[in-house]
Amino acid sequence: MKLFSIAFYKTIFASLLLVSISQTTHAQISAPKWSPEEQLELFGYCNKPALISGLSISAETADKIGTINYWATLQKQKVEAGTNDTFATAGEVNQEVIKKYKNLSITGSRLETLNNLLNISGCPLITLSFNHAHDSLTRAQIVLAYKSKYRKMLIDQIGINGRQADMLIDAEAWKQKEALVIAAIPENDFNRIRKTVGLHNELDRKYKMIDLTDQQKEAAKNFFLQHQL
Repeated sequence: MKLFSIAFYKTIFASLLLVSISQTTHAQISAPKWSPEEQLELFGYCNKPALISGLSISAETADKIGTINYWATLQKQKVEAGTNDTFATAGEVNQEVIKKYKNLSITGSRLETLNNLLNISGCPLITLSFNHAHDSLTRAQIVLAYKSKYRKMLIDQIGINGRQADMLIDAEAWKQKEALVIAAIPENDFNRIRKTVGLHNELDRKYKMIDLTDQQKEAAKNFFLQHQL
């Protein structure tokens, strides 16, 4: 019987270890499998705005696309379960989807653009940014720390006055504490996404009260992402 060298066994072991690590990493970063209803809700948060912008369509047409995809998801689930009386395969469902898109005047290159926009996996509205360094700080302490460290820089870089800077810092302190509460929700709980959306919407409301331009608003958000305590 042929004997293999120690180097050969080391190579095999290293390869198996690499595969094991790869599989473990994949398991850790895989997104939760949301229900069809949750997928439709996600569509409204991320895909719908992208479709309106990318295809230059109305919100009503974007909603129809979301409904078509929701219908397709349900049909494919029935195909997998062997309970679909209309379609035998997922491919047949896809063909019907294309027909429904055609009725919305989405064909050719627009169909390719549509598919790309439907495949985006996330967007700023559902992205939660938090800093555990703020766990031990009260909201008032965060405000004082930001004012001491960044107030003048915020005024100079964004082109705002002191009152606006103070309001931005207060909004950021609120966001940081709220984000930590949301971060405690498990990632496989869809309520984490809903509350994150609520956080961003409330932050936008606070920003509107500060009377910022769209450019200043985005600059402020980027400022706080880049300047942490």
